[in-house]
Parts: sequence; C-alpha cells; structure tokens
Amino acid sequence: MRHIRFIPDNGSLVEVTIRTFQSRFLLRPNPALNQIIAGVLGRAQRRLGVLCHGVIFLSNHAHLLLTVDNADQLANFMEYINSNIAREVARLLDWPDRIWARRYQAIVVSGEEAAQVERFRYLLSHGCKEGLVAWLRDWPGIHSVRALLDGEPIRGLWFDRTQEYAARNRGEDFDHLKYATEETFELSPLPCWAHLSPEAYRERVAALVAEIEQQAAAALARTGRQPLGVAGILRQNPQTRPNWTKKSPAPAFHAATKAVRKTLWEMYAAFLAAFREATEKWRVGDRTAKFPVGSFPPGLPFVTAEAAAGSS
Repeated sequence: MRHIRFIPDNGSLVEVTIRTFQSRFLLRPNPALNQIIAGVLGRAQRRLGVLCHGVIFLSNHAHLLLTVDNADQLANFMEYINSNIAREVARLLDWPDRIWARRYQAIVVSGEEAAQVERFRYLLSHGCKEGLVAWLRDWPGIHSVRALLDGEPIRGLWFDRTQEYAARNRGEDFDHLKYATEETFELSPLPCWAHLSPEAYRERVAALVAEIEQQAAAALARTGRQPLGVAGILRQNPQTRPNWTKKSPAPAFHAATKAVRKTLWEMYAAFLAAFREATEKWRVGDRTAKFPVGSFPPGLPFVTAEAAAGSS
C-alpha cells in the first residue's frame, strides 16, 4: 500500500526510485540509450524546473536526488521521464510489455546535513556497492560522478518522434538526427552544501567517492570476488530477469535524528487526517470539503495554496 503523496510546505529534498518490470535489465547501458535518457532528463528539467543533486541509472532501477516545490511538480517531472523513457526503451528493445514495475517511490529527506549526505553517498555508491565495477567512473551508463568530479556534462538528445512520424507519412527520407535537439541535465549542489565553493564541494564529493571505492574493494577482497566489469555489464541480455532481487521496506522519511523524524511523521499525520476527512465529506456529497494544500483529491486538480486561498 502506497502512502498518500506528501511534500512538506515550501518544498523538500526527495530521494526518488524507479524500478523496471520484474527487475529485468531493460535499462542496461548502451550509447544509444544513455543518449536518450540524458536527453529526456534534460528536457524534463528545462520544462519543469526541478533541481537535481545526483542521478544513477542501473540496468534495472534508477535513483534521483531532487529538490521539488511540491508533489505536483514531482509528479509531472516523473511522469514525463517515465513515459518518455518507457517508450524509447520499448522501441530500442522491441519490448511488448510494460517497462516500469510500478509508480515511482519518493521519500522525503530532512534538512539535516547528516541525512542529506547519507542519501547522497548512497546514490553515489551504486555501481561499486553491487560489485559491478571497481571504480564509480567506470559505470557505462548515466552516473552523476563524472559530472560532479570531472565536469563532464550529462548531455543527450531529445528525439521529436511526432515530427519523425509526420515526416515518414510525407514520405520524407531524413537523417535520424534531423528532429533531435541537444539537452543537458544540470546538477546542483546538495542543499546542505550549497554554501560551499565549487572547489570545496568537489573535494567533499571526491572524499565520499574515495571512501565508497575503498569499502567496495575491501568487501570484494573478503569474498574473493572480482567486479563484473564493463564488458560483463554490456553482455547482459536486457530481457533477463534476475534470479534474486533485494527487497526491503522503505522508510517514510530519511532523517538523522528521532526528533526530526517524529516531526515529519506528525506533519504527515496531520496532512493525512485532513485529507481523509475531506475525502469522507466528498463521498457523501459535501462539495464544500477542503482538501489540504499539496494533495491530489480523487478526480480533482492538485490543491495549490492559491486555489485553497481562493476557495476560502
């Protein structure tokens, strides 16, 4: 059962996870898919104004660390990303089924530095922590580490399939890049480190990366294993379903202290109570029911602060 979507007033940092259908390797990296994913991310960001602090696309799931104004902005951003990437993956792989296992999962991250850095570190660790590559920069897909440390932009192409379709109907013979637009997905500093200079920020990220890689190497040494490596990753069949997929309960919030976690729970509880009360009134025909700001009433538009003030 999913929680009612909730973003605290004035926006929040959120950790977003999306997973492929049956955890199949439908997102297995390759140059064409990398270019498409980066293009979709860049276009979504340009259209919807979401800040991103980190991103990783593995073969069967992806994580993004975002700052959003409200749940509606997040929903629109993720709908744009998921729908466009799904269509492109289906086209590339000739895949007839759905691409995503379910709706994205978004977990609010508190404003505490410890909480934000811990989730940032977790995102950065992907690729190494699973024993896939020895060095984070070696991951052959979309990974924010190269942009953060080396200044390598996350740049791709947005393909206007509507124009391509119209051109084909006209009998036009066109180059595959004719209706493509270059897009860049920008990364912003983690909110708790936004005061740092670019050099100091890069140093802190580099320290996290070094720690991640050292711990991953130690874990491999203890087991005698070797990383799968880039060649092994690229050899994987995108339609393969893993024999085992890690599953663990997701927390409602990421917080460093019990006090802050309790505060977030209390905010959510008040929001949920107001939403349920309004829902019950609406079901029995009371059209004056007031849904809380930041909610998605059943069958009604998202409730903005402006709309709530206008109806009061």
